[in-house]
Amino acid sequence: MLITSTSNLQIKQIRHLRDRKARQETGLFYMEGLRIVTEALQQGLTLQQLIIAPDLLVSTVGQQAALEQARRGAPVLEVSAEVFRSFSLKDGPQGIAAVAHQRWSNLNEEKLEPLDCWVALDSVADPGNLGTILRTHDSVGGQGVILLDQSTDPYDPTALRASMGAAFSQRLIRATFAEFIAWAQHWNLPIVGAAGGSKTDYHTYRYPSPLVLLMGSERQGLQPHHLSACSAVVAIPMQGRSDSLNLAVATAVILYEIYNQRRASA
Repeated sequence: MLITSTSNLQIKQIRHLRDRKARQETGLFYMEGLRIVTEALQQGLTLQQLIIAPDLLVSTVGQQAALEQARRGAPVLEVSAEVFRSFSLKDGPQGIAAVAHQRWSNLNEEKLEPLDCWVALDSVADPGNLGTILRTHDSVGGQGVILLDQSTDPYDPTALRASMGAAFSQRLIRATFAEFIAWAQHWNLPIVGAAGGSKTDYHTYRYPSPLVLLMGSERQGLQPHHLSACSAVVAIPMQGRSDSLNLAVATAVILYEIYNQRRASA
């Protein structure tokens, strides 16, 4: 049955998932677009429902995905183009979206393997930064991201879009800083922080394996109590007038240094 009313209850519930509070209360999230929906399916996420607008869905891949979901017995919600546009986050919607269950890992159940690399983010505020970090960490073979204290939501639409599907391949954990430190101490894990005041060049430092890279918030960076918990603190040298880098850029620079060192020693 094709839904043609924008005031339909199911449509209102989909629209509510734009808000973090609704995502937290339901454990669900909304995603939109052919690439991210197919990536979620490939990564084994459980879809509560697939949403399609037949008049907008011209992609053969998207049409096949909808048929496959229907064959599996998964709910497929068909809506008119007008209804789809009423909750779409895109200027030119592709006519395919989904509501899925969030997937979180438990910190206390994680034990790092010898070559594992994780990123811990303290109070990251910008969902675009978080999504970019997830994408970068996936590209260097990292295992997961630990979101500390008041960090933003990786299932925010902006974070999902920036992650390009990496939010589904990375293990995601929420924890307080105290919980994180207790976990790292239990497994005797080295924590490498990043701060501009350090005299240790990120490029010359030899990164241990496994390790956790700890990055501070966009506004404050790592604070004294964060730095005191690190086994090492590195800095990225700056030559121009700028005195800092964007959080996602700084994280990427260090992650690729770790990656290149490991490639060189392989």
